[in-house]
Amino acid sequence: MTDSSLTQTLPPAKQSTQWGQFIPLVIVFFFWGFVAASNDILIPVFKTAFNLTQSESQLVAFAFYIAYTVGSLIYWGVSVIIKEDLVNKIGYKNGLSVGLIISALGTLLFYPAANTGSFALMLAGLFIVGLGFSLQQTVANPLAIAMGPIKTGSQRLTLAGGINNLGTTIGPLIVSFAIFGSSADSNTNASIESVKIPYLVLGVAFLVVAVLLKFSSIPDRPELVEEDDSHDKVTVKTSALQYSQLVLGMIAIFLYVGVEVSTASNLPAYMESKLGFLTKEVAPYISLYWASLMIGRWTGAVEAFTENMSLQKILRFIAPYLAFGVFLAVNAIAKHDLTPFYVYAAVIVVLIVADMASKGNPARMLLIFSFLGILATAVGMLTTGMLSVYAFTSVGLFCSTLWPCIFTLAVSGLGKHTSQGSSFLIMMIMGGGFVSVFQGKIAEIIGIQNSYIVGIACFAYLAFYAWKVSGILKAHGIDFDKKVSGGH
Repeated sequence: MTDSSLTQTLPPAKQSTQWGQFIPLVIVFFFWGFVAASNDILIPVFKTAFNLTQSESQLVAFAFYIAYTVGSLIYWGVSVIIKEDLVNKIGYKNGLSVGLIISALGTLLFYPAANTGSFALMLAGLFIVGLGFSLQQTVANPLAIAMGPIKTGSQRLTLAGGINNLGTTIGPLIVSFAIFGSSADSNTNASIESVKIPYLVLGVAFLVVAVLLKFSSIPDRPELVEEDDSHDKVTVKTSALQYSQLVLGMIAIFLYVGVEVSTASNLPAYMESKLGFLTKEVAPYISLYWASLMIGRWTGAVEAFTENMSLQKILRFIAPYLAFGVFLAVNAIAKHDLTPFYVYAAVIVVLIVADMASKGNPARMLLIFSFLGILATAVGMLTTGMLSVYAFTSVGLFCSTLWPCIFTLAVSGLGKHTSQGSSFLIMMIMGGGFVSVFQGKIAEIIGIQNSYIVGIACFAYLAFYAWKVSGILKAHGIDFDKKVSGGH
């Protein structure tokens, strides 16, 4: 596909980001982050309350993330039964609203679960919330890419991810406050009981946003990019699974979400067992981990705002420290000591340099950031004290842009199969549950710090995918270097 053929798939009105549509869309990205990061606070609380092993405590992550797989399978099954892609039939906007209503139903289970102290009901509630998120993600990710020129599609998805991580930064602190309050002591039963209020409030928010999105200007059927296979008249692709960039991308999403989630969900156990932290003292560091993703995504999204290269260079330095300032402000409001976090400003410089080196190419960015993820994880494994904690939290910086990179690369060229391909990618979010449990098992064998070898293995595949997919897409005329240099 030439640059000009890419232009033909986009209407003239989409030569700039459609902010009036994009802004209401990113609200759902905030919700995903809020709930996902809050799980990391629930894990150590439930571990103590229900006397769980490290691997059993990871069932919180497993229940939430396996719901994405089940939701995607339901989506696929319904599409087969009606002989038409479900989202294409009901529309992207309706898909978002339905997904939010399903998630709202899941939050209702937190009330009886908290009253009865039932671990199973807690897991069921998280599972249903995740089911709704599955449909929302299937719709919202390709929508974010499509709301403007394709050359800034991954940057738009990065920006949406930055809003997601505003939720991940705030979520652990709010849930931690709801559970522990301002007291140094924590009553386990009272902690579980107090979980129900924030999640019921969240459910009401889901319903309100579902109504707002229903009447928003978000398009039901966005314009999507197709491969140029005019040279190949023999193969007519009838399924998203016939695209190798998608199949390899599904594995990449599985391992990416896996390493992102397991790094954070096993961090409390490491800090408590090796460094003597109390459970409630871990919350600011979990917040820093997820804020690191926000820092990286705000940095990677600057191209979505302007094409002025000089302004982009300035914003690349302003955006990450603005995001870091949000983290500091939120923790200051929560009355946490900020002194341990100031040194983290130096680590952010590495992120900025890596972002500039990627030059907006999602494949190159995926390769560079995967190698940095390997380096950060290795430092965390080989050092002790707070240096190891900063190394593990910096994994969040280098995970920050991997989702939009993988997603953009995997759905590029799928055309009418994009929503189906998106569903298959969302299915692989189950990696967040499987890899977390797997690392928990490994931790029981070789120790919690050494268990982070699992993360290094995940990053190694992501580096391979970055190299492999670039060649696959170029063979079908999709060259991101050309698009970044001026084509659309």
